[in-house]
Amino acid sequence: MFGLPEKTELNKQLPKKAIYTKFSMNNAQKEKFDADISRIVIVNEISPATVNIAAGKEVSSFYVLLLSLKRTDYDTKTIELITKLIPQKMLLVLEYEGKACLAVWRTKLIRADWQPLNSINININGLDLDAVWDNAIMQIGGITVAEGNTLDEQIAVNTEREKLLKEIERLEKKARAENQPKKKFEIVQQIKKLREKINGQT
Repeated sequence: MFGLPEKTELNKQLPKKAIYTKFSMNNAQKEKFDADISRIVIVNEISPATVNIAAGKEVSSFYVLLLSLKRTDYDTKTIELITKLIPQKMLLVLEYEGKACLAVWRTKLIRADWQPLNSINININGLDLDAVWDNAIMQIGGITVAEGNTLDEQIAVNTEREKLLKEIERLEKKARAENQPKKKFEIVQQIKKLREKINGQT
């Protein structure tokens, strides 16, 4: 499944009730969880025993979890909760009505585009599992790490860039709607400064 070796397959379902009990979830957490998630299955284990790649300093193994969703407008806090409750590194496959996307929590929820479930492919590339894990995150997020940056630093840079681009988009709409030349000029100057900030990141 997902282009991974047969030896990695587990297909072990995690009952939601067992998760509620094990982690002493309150009623509000249970309701949110149940509103978003219909089923959780550990589908693969990536480890030295299953892929014949050495453990890294940080990553000795990780799991692939299939999360069947009840809706596409799920609360990302539910996904974050899963990654915090289960003390293992996990690649997530979020699935809804035959479509799916890869996701991973690394300082924030990083998600790929939706595509047919049967076309999801997870690449196992790297000399050890540290490299395999980082490469999987870069694959999911479409991340290119600039020279001199760590992966986490690059994620922070990309996140800041996304915020600046959203702010530019908001200001451009505001400028188009503004009739007073002086105010319009001020907004355009703000946009110019934000663009300069973005150019300074590259």
